[in-house]
Amino acid sequence: MSEILFQSDHVRVERGSPAAMVRLFGAWTIEHAVAIDRAMPPTVRACPSGAVIDCSGIETLDTTGAVLIRRFAEHLEGANAALLTGVRGDHKMLLEVISCRPPDAPTEPEHMPWYLAPLYQAGQATIQAFSSFGRLLSFLGLVLVRLMGSLIDPARLRLIPTLHQMEVVGLQSMGIVGLISFLIGAVMVNQGAIQLAKFGADIFVIDMLGIAHLRELGILLTAIIIAGRSGSAFTAQIGSMVLREEVDAMKTLGMNPVDVLVLPRLIALTICLPLLAFYADVVGIAGGAAMAWAQLDITPANFLVYFREVISIDHYWVGVLKAPFFAAVIATCGCYQGLRVEGSADALGARTTKSVVQSIFLVIALDALFAIFFTSVGL
Repeated sequence: MSEILFQSDHVRVERGSPAAMVRLFGAWTIEHAVAIDRAMPPTVRACPSGAVIDCSGIETLDTTGAVLIRRFAEHLEGANAALLTGVRGDHKMLLEVISCRPPDAPTEPEHMPWYLAPLYQAGQATIQAFSSFGRLLSFLGLVLVRLMGSLIDPARLRLIPTLHQMEVVGLQSMGIVGLISFLIGAVMVNQGAIQLAKFGADIFVIDMLGIAHLRELGILLTAIIIAGRSGSAFTAQIGSMVLREEVDAMKTLGMNPVDVLVLPRLIALTICLPLLAFYADVVGIAGGAAMAWAQLDITPANFLVYFREVISIDHYWVGVLKAPFFAAVIATCGCYQGLRVEGSADALGARTTKSVVQSIFLVIALDALFAIFFTSVGL
């Protein structure tokens, strides 16, 4: 008869070679869980070199009992190894289900201290901003390389798509650009006249309108409108083609997506934005003249005479010279975000929003740099 090393109401440990034999018997149910759990430490101490667990003596088994059997096996494995034998067929499935449970997870994840969270978020946003700007700059370089190649080989330029984009981003934008420019010009004269009238200098509202609208507001408002209207359209159009795998089909056919999708939009916007800026300037000045006639009783003829005397052509050129750069920024951001769409329609919406925000931010930042530059050179 084998030597018994430990015995309780539900467990008996017998000496064996090379491993001890742990025999389980009785009812392994939730009613006996406390007694069974109490027998676990002496059982593990009696099996310093591992054990074979014999389950043939178990009469009844429930989920709690199965968990305890697995716990016995885990503790015995800590010493060396544990092997389950003699498992009845109706108990085997329950033991397998218990063994497949996911690992224990903490009930509450660790949180960063509240005073460090803003710094972490700011740092993460800064890193993402620099990374995104670097990728955008790289894409702009690729576009310029393809554009130079197209100028050397004009056969690569796609005239019909370019003309179509000129109609969409230029001709069809004249309504909203003209309306907003007219209203802004009228509002500037209205508010400027109220403030300047306090000093008896309401005639200088024409100077204010001419300089502010020609140098800054005309081109800046036009660029922001085009970024929201056409830049988002570029992202949505190209992004939809990416989701429908049309861009992959172009690559399969040997067509470069930059030549087919990006260059026509870039060229069209570069041509149309200066023209829209000129149109916005004219309409904005007309709006200011109409408000000056209604509020200050300055006739349009007198308005134009005084406007020609005090406003030089340099103010107009300062505004228009920004237009091609703004156009390049808007077109590049819109097409870049469109080509980076992946996954689902949610990604398309997120990229469209990001292209508009990115375009407007870069346009305003670039306008600030131009303002500093022109001031430093005396324009």
